[in-house]
Amino acid sequence: MKNARKIITTFLFFVAVLYPSRFCTAQEKASQGLLNTPSTFQPARFRAAIIGEVAIATVMTIGLQLLWYKKYPHSRFHFFNDDREWMKMDKLGHATTAYNISAIQYNLMRWSGVSNNSSILIGGLTGLGYLTMIEIMDGFSSQWGFSPGDMAANTFGAGLFMLQQYAWNEQKVQMRFSFHPGIYAKYNTGELGNTFLQRLLKDYNGQSYWLSFNARSFFPSAHFIPRWINMDIGYNAEGMTGAVTNPSEVNGKKIPEFKRQNKLLFGLGAAWAKSGSTPFAGWINILRMPSPVLIWNIKSGKPGASPFYY
Repeated sequence: MKNARKIITTFLFFVAVLYPSRFCTAQEKASQGLLNTPSTFQPARFRAAIIGEVAIATVMTIGLQLLWYKKYPHSRFHFFNDDREWMKMDKLGHATTAYNISAIQYNLMRWSGVSNNSSILIGGLTGLGYLTMIEIMDGFSSQWGFSPGDMAANTFGAGLFMLQQYAWNEQKVQMRFSFHPGIYAKYNTGELGNTFLQRLLKDYNGQSYWLSFNARSFFPSAHFIPRWINMDIGYNAEGMTGAVTNPSEVNGKKIPEFKRQNKLLFGLGAAWAKSGSTPFAGWINILRMPSPVLIWNIKSGKPGASPFYY
């Protein structure tokens, strides 16, 4: 019972955050308006957004340094073609990250009163710029290198956000992420991570990337389609203990032989928040709601299903 109350309270809190108009009177809305998109530029909000972004970017950069780059020596700047690695999961990760950083920045700029077109441009350039910085760091690492394939994925992700926002002033198709811990990381912790946070970033076996389509936005007159339902198409690969092929042993210890396979995923999702509706919309839309999915194994051609996929 106590857990049920916690769940209900948490749910109501997030609904209140997303839809504050349902929880306050007209007078309260006029006096609060903290989550509203203003019609004029708000210097205080803009400063708060920039300070917060700089702080988060600093923490993320330090985290990447500790989790990824610290163990490997620096080198002269060089390029590296990694297009055959990880069954394209890393490329989808780059595209999804660039897309969502662009969305987060856009929403913060709109919350700060920056014009719509300027917010779109700033959002897209921020998403592309941050991932470009990471590629440059890769270029100076002996373990990796500046990847043209990664940059193409970064450009696609940021471009998808910008094109939709310019064309429709909304995101009819969103890029999302989900993760489930698997059995593979423990066999090669150097590549796939040792802790949960490391595996969240490095274990491509547990990651899934999604295109989430809001059907009602494509067919506005189809009133039988709820606005909050999305149609999700996902991609996942597993059985990978190495980037291109699986090693037979790691650090002198034999590991099991796994079959590398990739899958297409089909299911229903939720339309969490519309771009520009709240400064938190970009963060809220990153994760996909766990739900039943149909699975198509690309390698074997066999269908399958999962009652609760995340």
